Order: sequence, then structure tokens, then C-alpha cells
Amino acid sequence: MSGTTIYHNPSCGTSRNVLALLRRVGAEPEVVEYLTAPPGRAVLADLIRRMGLPVRHVLRRKGTPYAELGLDNPGWTDADLLDLMVAHPILINRPIVVTPRGVKLCRPSDVVLDLLPDAPLVDLDKEEGAPFLRDRPIVASDPGLVAALTAADLPVADLAEGGGRFFAYRTLGGTPMGYGGYVPLGADVLLRSVTVPPAARDRGIGLNLLSLLLRRAWEEGHQRAWLLTTSAGGFFEKVGFKAVLRDQAPAAVLATSQAQGLCPSSAILLSRTISV
Repeated sequence: MSGTTIYHNPSCGTSRNVLALLRRVGAEPEVVEYLTAPPGRAVLADLIRRMGLPVRHVLRRKGTPYAELGLDNPGWTDADLLDLMVAHPILINRPIVVTPRGVKLCRPSDVVLDLLPDAPLVDLDKEEGAPFLRDRPIVASDPGLVAALTAADLPVADLAEGGGRFFAYRTLGGTPMGYGGYVPLGADVLLRSVTVPPAARDRGIGLNLLSLLLRRAWEEGHQRAWLLTTSAGGFFEKVGFKAVLRDQAPAAVLATSQAQGLCPSSAILLSRTISV
């Protein structure tokens, strides 16, 4: 696909995965290794504008001078942050992809599919072994979702409550890989209905699915995720969730049907910041 560019860091696994998928679908991109050939200030500002993101959302923290520069300080203006990103290109999160369909910060790597034609593809695994996933919004009454949650002994009585967002996940070739959803609660979301078929477990698919689900919540402006679980606490703690006492949760979370009794009292409450 002509007109495709990737602002790429060859040391980044996510960036390498995105580049591999672009090449697999024949969208041979212009590769800009931005650490050695950083975009100018005007180009960077235009990319961020076209992504529709606040400048701060394109900053990378890990492995950068973010903390050293005190960039948590809300006093930095967008102009200040742009100047710092030009001076320290490592602060630019990656990869940024440009296609005729738009511009996107592609984290997790699966979201690059939003910029590609919706055509049948063959399965492709990422470097870490998990397959790329395509997510599709579904309604709360979707029969496949209800059947999967029932089989996993997860709540279904409240699926239609709270304006929940639900997604079905498939490999690029169309193999079903699970479901996930969240209930919007202002700045927060309550994650729910996350399930992967038994035959697809232990391949990193749950982590991939969760990352994509959190990305969709982030795109809607949500800042923190909450969930209740009786058996999957270890999995969620590995990806940054921490146990929280119920009296420390927002009132909106505690008012949900799951917190009010659909989940047993033995369920633990976990939370983490949503970021990419």
C-alpha cells in the first residue's frame, strides 16, 4: 500500500512486529528510524494532530529521561513537550504509522490493522509467539459471548447493564480467540467478560487480548481499569494490576452489579492505570 510510513525503533519488539505485519500484507513502508533521523518539530506536531492525541499521550516513559526531566509536572505546555521530544527523540513513543487511512500510535501492535484494508489475511505470530488479533465490536446479547461466559462460569445476567463495550477476538485468518469487555465509568472502566478458549491458552493470547482491550478503553479517554476476579488474580497482577481494598474504589465501581453481588464476596478487586 503506497503512502505508508513507519517511525520505527529497531530495538523495540512492538515496532518490529508492526513492521513485519506491514510487510506481510504488502504495504512495504518507508522506514524512518526516528532515533537517528528524528522528524522535525513541525512534522512531529502534525503527526500528533492527525492522531487526535494530546501531546503528552505520545511521550514514552520507559527507558527515557522522562523522570529525570520531571515530565510528570502538568506545568509543561504542549509546546514545551514538543521541544523536548525533538531534543530527545527517545521520548517519542513508537511505532507511529502513517497510511492513506490515517495516523496511529500502534501500541499494541495489533492496532495497526485499523490503518489497513479490511481484507482476509493469513495468521501471523508476533516475535513473542502470540498471534496478531483483530477485534470486532459486538452487542451484549451476542450468542457467542453469552456461551463463552457461561462455559467459563462468568456473569451474564448483567451484560446489558451500564452501556458495556464488548469485543470478539480472532486471528487474522479468522480463528476465534476469545472475548472481552468493559463498562465505562467516567475516567474509570470495569473490565469484565475476559475469556480465552481453553485450547488457545498458554500462548500469550490472554495478554494480547487484554492489551488490545485496554487500548480501546484508552482511546475513549478512560484512565484507570478495575476488575473483580476469584481465580485470575495472578495473571492480572503480572500485567500491572494491584489489589485494592474495596473501600478505596470509586463509588461508580462499587455500584456495579458485579461489585454489588454478582461476583462472590471472595473476589478480589484489582486496578491499574491505563497507558500505552
